[in-house]
Amino acid sequence: MTLHEIPVSPLLVLLVAAIAAFGFFRSHRHVLPYPPGPNDTIGTISTFDPWVQYQKWGKEFGELIYIHDRNILILNHSHVAIDLLERRARIYSDRPVTPIMDLKLFQQNFRQAAIPRFFPAQYSKVHECLYNLIATPENFMKHTIAVSQQLIYSSLYGLNISPENALPSKSVEAVELLGESLVRGTFPLLDRLPWLVYMPSWFPGCGFHKKADRFRSIMQEVDNIPFEMAVNNFKNGLGTSLIAELAMACQENAAEIEAIKSMGTISFLAAADTTMASISSFLLCMCLNPEAQRKGQEELDRIVGRDRLPTFKDRRSLPYAEAIYQEVMRLHPPLPLSLSHTSIEDDMYHGYFIPKGCEVIPNVWAMNRDPDVYYEPDKFIPERFLESEKGPFRNIHEIYAFGFGRRVCAGRHMAENTVWLAIASVLATITLGKAKDEKGDEINISGEFTHGYFCHPKPYQCSIVPRSPLAKDLIVTATSTKE
Repeated sequence: MTLHEIPVSPLLVLLVAAIAAFGFFRSHRHVLPYPPGPNDTIGTISTFDPWVQYQKWGKEFGELIYIHDRNILILNHSHVAIDLLERRARIYSDRPVTPIMDLKLFQQNFRQAAIPRFFPAQYSKVHECLYNLIATPENFMKHTIAVSQQLIYSSLYGLNISPENALPSKSVEAVELLGESLVRGTFPLLDRLPWLVYMPSWFPGCGFHKKADRFRSIMQEVDNIPFEMAVNNFKNGLGTSLIAELAMACQENAAEIEAIKSMGTISFLAAADTTMASISSFLLCMCLNPEAQRKGQEELDRIVGRDRLPTFKDRRSLPYAEAIYQEVMRLHPPLPLSLSHTSIEDDMYHGYFIPKGCEVIPNVWAMNRDPDVYYEPDKFIPERFLESEKGPFRNIHEIYAFGFGRRVCAGRHMAENTVWLAIASVLATITLGKAKDEKGDEINISGEFTHGYFCHPKPYQCSIVPRSPLAKDLIVTATSTKE
């Protein structure tokens, strides 16, 4: 029998082919080109809307933008983010985050099945926000901050901490410091000279150390004070809470206690700005888009009626309100650049080499404005979700503002419920619009947003009034019954 007459198993052929392909990939991956990108970026990435600059680079360089001197890969398109961050999640799920123990705590206590535990606190704090909006409408931006802060203190710690307390203001400062440090270009000298991180704060160019020390000091208070209050309340029979229950179950395990503290702190820091940003963006969108507001109000009147406030059970019956929610999250993601991922090994994608340790930045802002996916992407058009084949009731994983892959926001179910309830409740009871000056002329609203890592509307003036005396009574009754 000659060599070519020897029978060969199809399985053996596939195995040999796979080994050969793997060998070729291993031997050629390092000679493949890096993705294209700008040649010299030191100092060119400023704190002024870097996501806009990344989008411009995408038009010049294509789907993958690689910044060689920083080993950064920028993704402007959702299908690329899904390919890498979800379908290859094993490679691209690393990033500087809390320990896995903390992540498991998040997943256990913020999974969708566990979310109903937070419903009473969400109703209470959203209704309080409604009352504050009609009582002191000039402070509406403070009220949106308060609802997200107080919700975490109430739902996780069982605490009723007022906005005047020093703790919330310090937490906001911590969020601002954190957001500032995450924006590339904030400390350009440090970008040029990374070894400065090892020098003392008095050394020229090391002013960032003072901000880091301030952040650590605040974090110690934010970590410990509400935790100790919650545990003391539980021990003294003054009330229970999720944090206290978890702490009592493992009080002999110091590592677990630290993980529980971390879960509470990170929950607060995450919600303090992102939930506030989404609710604030909704209020702004209603001021600038009165027709969308009118349609949302009409749907609430028709489905829910005017004699009660909406509940989570109404959600599937309110497609236009859902479309408003989806459009707010599309047009104004609280984290325009989401949270970065890091590759744990070398990879190849569409003929390009992506090295191990590469920081991958999903530009959600650009993805949500992709003209190939959304017509008139810069306009607020809720109808786009009603017109799509999927309709407005989409899987939460399709809301890119919550991230991608294994590192998707663990608290997304709670955050989504809070934002949706605020949207439905405001539509049911309040009308927003442009404020008027002493001559009766409308005051223009610029619609500008902040430029930090966490993005929300800049201060502006608007009109906030109850839709009717009955709507006002509903708000007053909902809050008075909780006193």
